[in-house]
Amino acid sequence: MYSKKIRILSEEDIRRALPMKDAVEAMKEAFRELSAGRVKMPTRAHIDISKYDGTALFMPSYADCFGMICVKVVNVFNANPKRGLPSIQGVVCLLDGETGSPLAILNGTFLTALRTGAASGAATDLLARSDADTVAIIGAGVQGRMQLEAMCAVRLIKKVWVYDIAEEAAVKFAEKMSAALAIEIVVAESSRDALQYADIICTATISSTPVFSDAEIAPGVHINAVGSYKPEVQEIPEKTVLRSLLIVDHRESALQEAGDLLIPIKRGSMQETHIHAELGEIISGKVIGRTSDQDVTLFKSVGIAVQDLAAATHVLEQAEIQDFGEMVQL
Repeated sequence: MYSKKIRILSEEDIRRALPMKDAVEAMKEAFRELSAGRVKMPTRAHIDISKYDGTALFMPSYADCFGMICVKVVNVFNANPKRGLPSIQGVVCLLDGETGSPLAILNGTFLTALRTGAASGAATDLLARSDADTVAIIGAGVQGRMQLEAMCAVRLIKKVWVYDIAEEAAVKFAEKMSAALAIEIVVAESSRDALQYADIICTATISSTPVFSDAEIAPGVHINAVGSYKPEVQEIPEKTVLRSLLIVDHRESALQEAGDLLIPIKRGSMQETHIHAELGEIISGKVIGRTSDQDVTLFKSVGIAVQDLAAATHVLEQAEIQDFGEMVQL
């Protein structure tokens, strides 16, 4: 009877194997392969679990360059923080691309947070002004922390403002992240206060309506919008979307899931052609990104399976080289 050991990789293992700067480079590779048409990635499947304000997502992908099949099951349950649980939880499974044999199971909760932050890091590296050194974080949860860590990996950040509708969360964020990153972090009283001096803005909320006003942002800012992934949810003001140089992680996914785009399209105020490029097209040099210090650049990410594939493959590679993680008999 067939029997095989697989490697179980925890949050600590993932941190050890894939520091943020390496994760940013892994995301650049993932987006470049995707935009070049070298990734097989069906649209993710959703199961709404409305009774508990939850959604289950199933995300498969494969690419020859990684040599792996990846399947992530990730669940988003918005009431979980009240239960003392993360709102986003999941597992990532890696299987050998040649034989189909299962190789590893990874902590999908942390991997999702890491690769989402790293994707914004990749976008910021390519699209933000080279002298950008101030950041506004809207949403002081786990993803907000990962967004800031990624910003610090690609720019020399000097000061940060954080805003959250739950002030206590923003205070905890400031205490923890200022100690971890050795930078000044100010708790803002409003989104206006957070944004008025920011060169880079990161939104990571579960809000169904815009979390700031278009009038609050200055020319030349770069925005990473990662909170909204449903057609009816709009985290970024329509005016901001319309005047921005709009970059997405994946056109097909964004046009199926991103309410920030779908709502203005449905209203007739925006066409699909307003999408300037996929991030991978800019990484490969096929399309030019920012051309002026006055451009407002917007990276809209809904999160896609090839990100998990790239991150998990890099983690497993290091785990095998350094021999860490727990081996378990199936």
